[in-house]
Amino acid sequence: MTELINQHLVSLDTYLGSSTDQVIDALAALVARQGRASDAVALAADAKAREAKTATGVPGGIAIPHCRSAAVTAPTLAMARLAPAVDFGAKDGPANLVFFIAAPEGADKDHLKLLSTLARALVKKSFTTALREAREPGQVVELIDGVLSGTPAPAAPAAPTPQTPSTAPEAAGAQQEPGARIVAVTACPTGIAHTYMAADSLAQAAEEMGVDFAVETQGSSGSTALDQQVIDRADAVIFAVDVDVRDRSRFAGKPVIQVPVKRGIDEPEALLRQAIAAATDPAARRVQAGTPEGSGHQDPRGGQRESFGAGLKRALLTGVSYMIPFVAGGGLLIALGFLLGGYDITDVADDILGTNTLFNLPAGGLGAYLGAVAFKIGSLSMGFLVPALAGYIAYAYADRPGIAPGFTAGAVAGFMGAGFLGGIVGGVIAGLASRWISSWNVPKWARGLMPVVIVPLLGSIIASGLMFLFLGGPIARLTDALNLFLSSMSGTGAALLGLILGLMMAFDLGGPVNKVAYAFAVAGLGTGSLENPAPWMIMAAVMAAGMVPPLAMALATLIAPKLFSPAERENGKAAWLLGAAFISEGAIPFAAADPLRVIPASMVGAGITGSMVMAFDVVSQAPHGGIFVFFAMQGSWPMFLVSTVLGTIVSGLLVVGLKKYVRKGAPVKTEVAA
Repeated sequence: MTELINQHLVSLDTYLGSSTDQVIDALAALVARQGRASDAVALAADAKAREAKTATGVPGGIAIPHCRSAAVTAPTLAMARLAPAVDFGAKDGPANLVFFIAAPEGADKDHLKLLSTLARALVKKSFTTALREAREPGQVVELIDGVLSGTPAPAAPAAPTPQTPSTAPEAAGAQQEPGARIVAVTACPTGIAHTYMAADSLAQAAEEMGVDFAVETQGSSGSTALDQQVIDRADAVIFAVDVDVRDRSRFAGKPVIQVPVKRGIDEPEALLRQAIAAATDPAARRVQAGTPEGSGHQDPRGGQRESFGAGLKRALLTGVSYMIPFVAGGGLLIALGFLLGGYDITDVADDILGTNTLFNLPAGGLGAYLGAVAFKIGSLSMGFLVPALAGYIAYAYADRPGIAPGFTAGAVAGFMGAGFLGGIVGGVIAGLASRWISSWNVPKWARGLMPVVIVPLLGSIIASGLMFLFLGGPIARLTDALNLFLSSMSGTGAALLGLILGLMMAFDLGGPVNKVAYAFAVAGLGTGSLENPAPWMIMAAVMAAGMVPPLAMALATLIAPKLFSPAERENGKAAWLLGAAFISEGAIPFAAADPLRVIPASMVGAGITGSMVMAFDVVSQAPHGGIFVFFAMQGSWPMFLVSTVLGTIVSGLLVVGLKKYVRKGAPVKTEVAA
């Protein structure tokens, strides 16, 4: 027995609902009832978030919803044979065999390998046929355990599968090209199911077509890299991925077909034919050394060319996401330094650390010394804000070869006083320059030097040279003007800015508009000070406003539970903690179900909160954490709470009123980003 599944985790020919969400809710509850998850609602939410990224339905009437979740206490597999079938997004129709894979956040590789083995077995018709013919849960468990332990599944009754007129000739045509050599990489965000199913589907199709084929799976249960000689001999490469390809530069120069991982499961023959055609097409797109998928060429989600604007947005968000840990750690340590050593720690920290040690304490005692230590570590961490922002913007454009030019350009921006605006400009230039240099058609002997020597050297010269010679000075003056403008804001002007930021935070709950407001606040944190607290006020306004939507939904479910479904009432309980911790996504289940009433109500309360926070000069040196980082707000945290509570009450009452008195219109399909 693998202990991943038992008879109580199998549901045969049972109605679990008519929608994907209902089936996931039912299976998550089944897992929780068996003591394998601490919170069915949280587990279901994580599985639905994964489902929103890529539908988990695969050909053959099968679906594999799966996720990693902190709510899972033991790696678990639940299986349902649905009656009737439910649409999980597969091209060939709804699924009646559903396998729910629940993995803990820190699942060990042995369990992940077992779950991946199951996913791979689902492409075998004999196995799925036997599951459909099983009469009791015990037979299902026996079949699955047999696959996971390496025992072949029983053969299904032979049933000839006629080939359609279009399929047979195409396969025969492919078999006439036995010299075709194709390699592939498959990877999905979770790395449990789709990664391995795509690999096996491609491998099976290649065998039927007579194609020399090798595949590398970059999944959670480990990855064995393709031998470089196999890659060098290949005529083309298929990237069936939803995430970055690790060590992409190994495939530099190869014709490439890049698609979402699910197409590797749904259309393996078509992908192989495209790869074979690309191998002999001199105009085919090729892998550029060090360039991540989609960088200015192709959107990894849709396979189309990515516009400059979309690429810029992706690069900026990448830079901000990598920058946040420096800001979070640095900001909290600076706040802790103020808490321990007082506000004058900014003036005396260097003196204290220069002349004192833990065994030779300053006049202020242990508190002053530890405050100086915390403040200095935080200041040094915040010093990486602009270089990290620029470095990872460049990384988003040019992968690893862009990091060094980006960090260098960011350091130059900091040196010249150009701030985060200079970091953004320097990072973009470094990334574009590095990507352009990577595209050069150099002799084979020089390819190995490109990502480690030539690209970083020339990219740094171009980006940092332009910053020094032309761009740094004007951007520094613009930064000074912006800081002066923010510092002078008070009263109506500050309240208006807070209102706008609050509206943006609640508009799409983690989507592009929300992220723009948050990125603006985080990027300015490093310029804040006791003399110029405006950037810290902006951060406080953004954080408080982002807390309002989930808190408001929690309040609404408490005061008017009959207006919400049982699942929403359960989500409302969790939303209290999510909102308090500044996790705006806690309101997404409510917004997805009723966007035309939930989102406007959330925006009103969030706008009020943002405006109040700015008007009352509330500050936050921490970029995240909600009420749990109150010490980073110093003396202003009571007004932070007052503003947040008032916005929550307004939004909560407004959403209740809208649900009571405003008729819900025709269903509107609205995408709320997670």
